[in-house]
Amino acid sequence: YVGQEKLRPQAGWAPLAFALDWGRPSRQQNSTSFFYLHTDQWRYETMNTSDILSPTAPAGPWDGAIIDYNIRALRMGWLPAYPTLTENPLNVAAKASAAGLEPKDYVAKALKSGELSFAWEDPDSPENFPRNMFVWRSNLLGSSGKGHEYFLKHLLGASHGVLGKDLGEEGRAKPSEVRWRDDAPRGKLDLLVTLDFRMSTTCVYSDIVLPTASWYEK
Repeated sequence: YVGQEKLRPQAGWAPLAFALDWGRPSRQQNSTSFFYLHTDQWRYETMNTSDILSPTAPAGPWDGAIIDYNIRALRMGWLPAYPTLTENPLNVAAKASAAGLEPKDYVAKALKSGELSFAWEDPDSPENFPRNMFVWRSNLLGSSGKGHEYFLKHLLGASHGVLGKDLGEEGRAKPSEVRWRDDAPRGKLDLLVTLDFRMSTTCVYSDIVLPTASWYEK
């Protein structure tokens, strides 16, 4: 094993995916938060932050859903998150230019005024779905992903084995920082491409599979 699963995307795909010829460094999203949100696992989360609060924590408003703290971290600039805004970044740049402002200044002003908002505040709205996904030798829909059935149900819209009810169906308290939609989406992705040298579970569910040579064949 030569470690290509994690290294190759950084060396080859990152310059294209993050336009590194235009600006560096790019702020990349941690996958745990990304998939927790976009597979809608937060809709089934019954654990409250008070359940895992340290007994030595000072008094404060520590209650709330796990996803709420992700949204707060996003607003404060601590957590890169994609999709980031509810509007196409190209349109945002054009509006900033028309207003005679730097993009960062325009975005800050528009967020404060409510003209713009973060996509993660309404993740189940169609304009905020991740639409295309490229997987390099990571069995995302198998051993590499956590919450396999939620991936199938909400990200792919495929047959699944989710048995539990979401917070709305159970009448539980819902997150306060995320808009709740009663009808959870099924099938957010339009295109799933996997590059692998094995017919993994992810390959089986992919729209396009790109075979690749490996040390197995040498």
